[in-house]
Amino acid sequence: MNQLAVNNLSLVAAFALVLIAVAISYKEKLQLSKDIWYSVIRAIIQLVIVGYLLKYIFQVNNTLLTLAMSLFIVFNAAWNAHKRNPAQQKSYLHSLAAIFISTYVTLGVLILSGAIKFIPSQIVPITGMIASNSMVALGLCYRALNTQFHDLRQQTLEKLALGASIKLASKPILQQSIKTAMQPTIDSAKTVGLVSLPGMMSGLIFAGLDPVYAIKYQIMVTFMLLSATSLGSIIGGYTAYKNYFNSDHQLTL
Repeated sequence: MNQLAVNNLSLVAAFALVLIAVAISYKEKLQLSKDIWYSVIRAIIQLVIVGYLLKYIFQVNNTLLTLAMSLFIVFNAAWNAHKRNPAQQKSYLHSLAAIFISTYVTLGVLILSGAIKFIPSQIVPITGMIASNSMVALGLCYRALNTQFHDLRQQTLEKLALGASIKLASKPILQQSIKTAMQPTIDSAKTVGLVSLPGMMSGLIFAGLDPVYAIKYQIMVTFMLLSATSLGSIIGGYTAYKNYFNSDHQLTL
């Protein structure tokens, strides 16, 4: 297989692209320079730590250690999704349930079908891919719920006044929020191969794998991400919408 050659000069050249983003932010007064620097420094530190940690986990190849790393990813993704929820009343357990179920249902199907094996070099990266996409979808769902409940507050109150249950009164809001959460993944699936060559497929091709085999892996990834984002957004939406109502089924904004 071909070996990727990423030397210090390559990293410096790539870092120059970050400086372009900083320069544009400064020139246009976007006030993003601080965030860009923070994200770059944080990314470098996190990736270095994770790189050495994964190297150790891959060498040890221990089932419990692999499971612990997988659970750490899921719990961390759930916490980040929880923080993105703008609702005043919210529960971390809702985010955890959504990401936990969507991740491990998808992961379980892949393992049982023989697509991947329960080894750290496969379980940890795949868990990260599934959980991160589910996290993004859940964050979009939460923000859409909050926006929709504010925009459609009057209609929701009218439905409740006419005797509708909170679920029935919230149904249009739930539908739009789940659709908003899933749309980026659906749009990505529509253009994969024509507009974008995703990371996993590109990485396998860079590593020297036959593009036909790389495509098979990418199709599998596309299927699993559609599954994870749909499960995550549905579970998250149908648990989080209740936070906008009190025990008397009154809308509280």
